[in-house]
Amino acid sequence: MKKTALIIDDNQNNLLLEKDLLEVAGFTVFVAENASQGILLAIQERPDIIIMDMRLPDMRGSEAAKILLANEQTNQIPVVFVTASVLAEGIEEIKAIPNAVFIGKPINTRTFAKDVGHFIR
Repeated sequence: MKKTALIIDDNQNNLLLEKDLLEVAGFTVFVAENASQGILLAIQERPDIIIMDMRLPDMRGSEAAKILLANEQTNQIPVVFVTASVLAEGIEEIKAIPNAVFIGKPINTRTFAKDVGHFIR
């Protein structure tokens, strides 16, 4: 069975790059350009993993992750934050979210899909 991923990012270049890299690796990919749309898609599609930017237009990615954790349909889905915000407070914010990790930007295009795959249970 194909692995599924949901990418939530308002930057079209990042969204398309990550989508292409995951599709080439065999993932079925869903995309959302803001957190609200992403939360609805996560509930509807129940992907194996969610890749999310920390800075989204309607709310922080950490807030969206907490909403997903509070929902019994999505609380077991791992979240990978792909962010350039790897300052100490950003890392602590991500560490405080169960089932979440981060990959720093710029991503390594050669290993991105493999790295994401490691976080799927």
